[in-house]
Amino acid sequence: MDDLSFLHAAIAEARAAEASGEVPIGAVIVHQGEIIAHGQNRVLRDHDPTAHAEIVALRQAGRALENYRLVDKDDGDRGCTLYVTLEPCAMCAGAILHARIARLVYAAPDPKAGACGSVLSVMNHPQLNHRVEVVAGLLADECGALLTSFFRARR
Repeated sequence: MDDLSFLHAAIAEARAAEASGEVPIGAVIVHQGEIIAHGQNRVLRDHDPTAHAEIVALRQAGRALENYRLVDKDDGDRGCTLYVTLEPCAMCAGAILHARIARLVYAAPDPKAGACGSVLSVMNHPQLNHRVEVVAGLLADECGALLTSFFRARR
């Protein structure tokens, strides 16, 4: 599978979140070419302000790899890639860095809370010790439209 396929899996998570009344944001984490974790916004269902799609997926991936650092023990692989439908916020960007995610692929920018360059630049800040390869904008129009239609319907 490639970036588009994995991002489509994240979009499926976003649609499932929307079907449950949540803001449609989804994420998947890939390790060695396989999806090891899924996440979708669960803040309303779980009554948890930290239950963003990325955090849900990071928690599941940590359990799958039995390590809070989502890297290979033998360093033979580049680690994990996180695919998410919206640019991570500051909380999620911090968690991504702490988890040692190797690569982040996100679709739509978040002009109100994005922490990968839109509002803040938490990801790859020069004073932090971990670097993440960031790919932005893949399927941005589709993911942006999903969010726009969700909020339009709620108004």
